Amino acid sequence: MLSAKSLFQEILDDDESFRLFCSIAASGESQGGWENARIAALVPPDQRDLAPKITRHGADEDKHGRIFNALLKKRGLQPVPVPPDTDYTMLLERGGIGLAHDRLRADRPLTTPDIVTYLAHSRVTEQRASEQMDLLRKHFADHPDLGRAVKMISQDEDNHLAYCHEELLRFARAGHGRVIQRTLREAAFAEIRVYRDVSLAVMSHMGRILGWSRPKAALLAAGIHAVYAWERLAGWRRMVTLTMPERRDALGGSTPTAPEFA
Repeated sequence: MLSAKSLFQEILDDDESFRLFCSIAASGESQGGWENARIAALVPPDQRDLAPKITRHGADEDKHGRIFNALLKKRGLQPVPVPPDTDYTMLLERGGIGLAHDRLRADRPLTTPDIVTYLAHSRVTEQRASEQMDLLRKHFADHPDLGRAVKMISQDEDNHLAYCHEELLRFARAGHGRVIQRTLREAAFAEIRVYRDVSLAVMSHMGRILGWSRPKAALLAAGIHAVYAWERLAGWRRMVTLTMPERRDALGGSTPTAPEFA
């Protein structure tokens, strides 16, 4: 039976597919760490209270990248170059979602609208990350190699999502509500398109590595297109709603040290 668990188990059991999976994940997390570090350094003076939380967000992402690389090292594997068509963060940036990297490399302070854009983009992408890690935690929390990593990263992604909700609601109360909703909607529709394209690309690469039959590859592609159709129709709404989270000040503490996986 083809299921999310059996599919990931197949990827996990093969060294080459596992190497590609961890390389893609580590690259994306490291990129997110750099972006957050730059945003924290460029926070406008009137929003300096956010800087420690943005720094914590970036430190968490860096930690996740180290965890995925440590999982590779534990199996005696080296990272591989990430195929451009699987680079989720770069494809989002090219689509104009979030803050452009050229802007982040410039040494001039961001504006409050820039911070709102960053938070709205993060709210959408952290929704995806939280859901994906929740799925992995559901199936692999007790796995001898992946279990601790999955549980730690999943908790962090939930904290990131809670932080985005809380801060966006604060900005909404300060008069940015309409901009936030417009930005969230634009980011959500762009993200679900990029997620579809990246999912198809990843499955194509995995299929070649694992020797999937044409019917199996076609079935998986059809499933990805079905998810995209649902998200275009109604699923996008879960990415644009804002509710006060149970976890308040989720990024207010220090960054936990990554455990040793190697």
